This record gives sequence, structure tokens and C-alpha cells, in this order.
Amino acid sequence: MQVSQLTKRSQRFLMLERQPINQDGFVTEWPEMGFVAMSSPNDPNPSVKVENGKIVELDGKSREQFDMLDRFIADYAINAKITEKVMEMDGLDIARMLVDIHVPRAEIVKLAEGMTPAKVVEVLNYMNVVEMMMELQKMRARKTPSNQCHVTNVRDNPVLMAADAAEAGLRGFDEQETTVGIVRYAPFNALALLVGSQTARGGILTQDALEEATELRLAMLGLTSYAETISIYGTESVFVDGDDTPWSKSFLASAYASRGAKMRFTSGTGSEVQMAGAEGKSMLYLEVRCIMMAKGAGVQGLQNGSISCIGVPAAVPSGLRAVLAENLAAMIFGLEVASGNDQTFSHSAIRRSAKMLCQMLPGTDFIFSGYSAVPNSDNMFAGSNMDITDMDDYLVLQRDMMVDGGLRPVDEESVIQIRYEAAKALQAVFDELGFPVITDEEVECAAYASSSENMPPRNVVEDLKAAERILTEGITGLDVALALAKRGYGEIAERVFAMLKQRVAGDYLHTSAIINKNNVVISAVNDENDYGGPGTGYRLSPERWEEIKNIRQAISPQDFD
Repeated sequence: MQVSQLTKRSQRFLMLERQPINQDGFVTEWPEMGFVAMSSPNDPNPSVKVENGKIVELDGKSREQFDMLDRFIADYAINAKITEKVMEMDGLDIARMLVDIHVPRAEIVKLAEGMTPAKVVEVLNYMNVVEMMMELQKMRARKTPSNQCHVTNVRDNPVLMAADAAEAGLRGFDEQETTVGIVRYAPFNALALLVGSQTARGGILTQDALEEATELRLAMLGLTSYAETISIYGTESVFVDGDDTPWSKSFLASAYASRGAKMRFTSGTGSEVQMAGAEGKSMLYLEVRCIMMAKGAGVQGLQNGSISCIGVPAAVPSGLRAVLAENLAAMIFGLEVASGNDQTFSHSAIRRSAKMLCQMLPGTDFIFSGYSAVPNSDNMFAGSNMDITDMDDYLVLQRDMMVDGGLRPVDEESVIQIRYEAAKALQAVFDELGFPVITDEEVECAAYASSSENMPPRNVVEDLKAAERILTEGITGLDVALALAKRGYGEIAERVFAMLKQRVAGDYLHTSAIINKNNVVISAVNDENDYGGPGTGYRLSPERWEEIKNIRQAISPQDFD
């Protein structure tokens, strides 16, 4: 039967159209506007030319034609001594070296010093998703994988935030990030996250994602310990849109480092398309330019994986492959990678999980750069790829695959207890510093709450007045530690003070640094990834495997004795 126009619909297709996946948006490739993932006909061919120790040609452009990104990359991100030799190598041969377990990570990182952006894209285009995942396992800077979370709420309620931060610490997150609905609440959010995280254990790194001047100021006060929302872009028109240049971002990076605060840049495929400045290039090519600028600026890492632009690459063919490729590209340049998964992009749980597994199975420095440790209804970062309601699924996936996703099973009693302790500790700090009262009712609610809907309202006006005091009076992390100690929270006070001492030591400024529960920095320096095939690299210890196996839902024969 030949039908030019359907007058009667197939029940099968009607059923399919109702599936969650068909609420997602998909577009055909449109190279002129940048809607192409990894290989645009407008991408340049790899080339380089060096004269008198200076790069004078880069990917088909003479130095006179360089834009500011080309100039920065040529002068600071490429080793002019080796680049011509590296660029003579066949891209397919380099791709095979990446997959070869007998070629060590260090050799690849050295080769990357001589590659131009177009050469990197050429190499990555030879690789399929499985090969890229194999390479993530080898190229990750720190041997031990980890995870980062979002802790926010729509009311900017500091009591709930402290409790959620404590629970997130108990669940295993080594970094915690918050942001605000009302900008003036920022100091309270930073304070609540600091107290809550350190209630769970020492060494958890925290940040408050804000405009850059305020974010840096909170870091200088010792209320936060890292930052990552320092955005860079792959075309000049988009980069300067915020009055920024690669040099100004480099200066900002040095400002953080000089104050003992860890920081990494943020970039990701699709941002230039979203801001209508892709210049007809592929998303991956523009992202590789960002990665090389991060390398040239000397920052220790990069949050990449499309991040808040994930809907753009997810709409085009091979888009999620391009996201995986950008994670790998950052690793090739020896950078720490917080590998996205931090903004939801699909109505399909299957599709969201498939995307996440590309980073979880091989492992990255931070598998999520923002797993939502709260319900997505409370997530002020527009919702994460997975949230607290997916936690049991995630823990079971760790168990199913015998993979370390950075998290651990917890029991209900322990969660309630740690949430209560964090809320009580914050109550004491508020009272000691003369901030608006946190009532016993709020503490009780926070201990058992799931979201901000379970919390009584606070006086927002008075809270905002008090939050501003933190900045105007220069209240520091040391003041917080002293307040905790004075009110009998000695262990939490010691942990807060230990974080301040870490800033002086500066060890956690090394690539891929986290701090373990013993207040020891673990980084690419003392925990370098040495994967070289089966039996090498990161392997679950017997103790960690026991922890992952013992989810609360598992029954035991002994339960029925």
C-alpha cells in the first residue's frame, strides 16, 4: 500500500511518540551555524610553521591573520621546539598510540604539547566511543576517580543547605558546589556549605558559583576553597562578549592560586553555537581551542563536558560522542577533568544514563561536575543529569559493574544524625556571630527534610542584612572555626581550621587534587594514573569493594536465621 498522506495512524507509532525520548529536541546538521559535532567542512586542516622559535602559522592561518585565541594558543599552549615534528606524524598513528596500552600516558601528554587544535580534532575523529572510553581510563590525571555534587535550594535556606551538605559528604562527594537564587544570599550559602561539609568529614572542598569578583572575595575570606565557573570560549566574538580575553582569565587564575584557592576553567561544546558565534566551525574544534587556552594559562584543570550547553550537542548526530571527546582532549593535555553530567538534557532516563556511563565506567577525576545532592526541583543550576532521587540507581550501577563511581551506600539513621549535627553546628555559628536565630524547629525539620518544601520560612530581609555583614566586616573561615570551638563543636572547628592550613601549604593546587578524610592531599603528583592494561591503574581495594557491595536493599541469609 502506498500512502502519500497518513489519514489513519499506526498505533505502534502513536505509542512511540508518547515515549519520553520524543520530548527531546533533535536537529539535522547545519555547519554554517556550528550545528555539527566533530567534523565541520569549515574546520581548518592541521598545519604549523615555526620561525626563529616562534609559531608563525597555525592551522592554515599566518600570524598576521591570528585572532587573540590563536595568538594565545601559539605563544603559550604549543611547544615550538617539537611541534613541527609532532605535526608530521600521521593522525591515525597517534590515535592508535592513544589506544595502545603499551604507550604510557606520559608519552601522549608530551606529544600533545606539539599538536595544534586541528590536529587534536583529526586524531579524535578516528576514534569511536569505546576507544575513547578506553583512553579515559589511561589518560585520567589522578589514578583514583572521584565525584562532585550540587547543594542548593530554591529558598537559599542556610539550615537546609548545611544539612544537605553534610549528607552529601557522608555519601562520598569530595567537592561540593552551591549557587544562589538571590545574589545577596551568597555569603550565607558559602558559610552553610562550609559548616555542613566539614560536619561530615574533613577535607571536602567547597565553592559558591557566582560572578567572579564575589566568588574570589569569598575564597579570600576562607569560606570557600575552590572555583570552576571561570568560563572561556572558542571564538573571539563570544570570548570578548563579557569583556574577557585569555590574558584576563589567566590573571584571574593567578589571583586564586596566589590566595591558596584551587580553581579550574569551564568550557564545553555548544557554548559558541548557543551564543551565535560559532563561525561555522565544529563544536569539538572550538572546544579544543578552549582546552589549549586552559593549558596555556597554567590552570590545573577544566570543567568540560558541554556543561550548561549540553542540549546543543545532544541535538546533533554524534553529539554525545563529541562531549566524550572533549573530556578526553582535556586529559590528553594533562588537565584535571570535571566531566560534566551536571545539567539534565533529556527526558529519557535511558539516554541520561547512557551519557553518564561514558564517564563513570572508565572513571574521570570528577565523574559529575555537579551530581544534584538535592531534588532537581531545588537545584539552582537548572537541574542535574541525576539527582538525589536517582542515588539508589547509581549505587546499584557501581555494584553491578564493580566500578568506583566515588559514592558509598549510607543508612537512614546515619543520614538523619549527620544532618541534625550540621544544622545544630550552623545554629551555634549563627548565634555566636549575631546572625538571625535558627530555631530548634528549623534544625529538626532540616534533619528529616527532603527539599525546601519541608522547611519553615525564614525572614529573608533579616537574613540578607546579616549575610552582607560577612563581606562588610570581613568575617573569615577562622572566625567560623573559633565560633564552633567556643560553642563546643571542636571536631568541626578543627576541620574548618585544617582547610585554612591547606591553603597555606598549597598542596591542593596540584593537578587533580582532592583531600581525603585524613586531611592528606591526593593528586596527580602522589596518585598519578599508571594504567597500562589489565591489572594496572586504579583497582578497587577489598575494603572499597565491600563498601560498594553492601547496599541497604541487599538481603542476606543471616537475616532469616
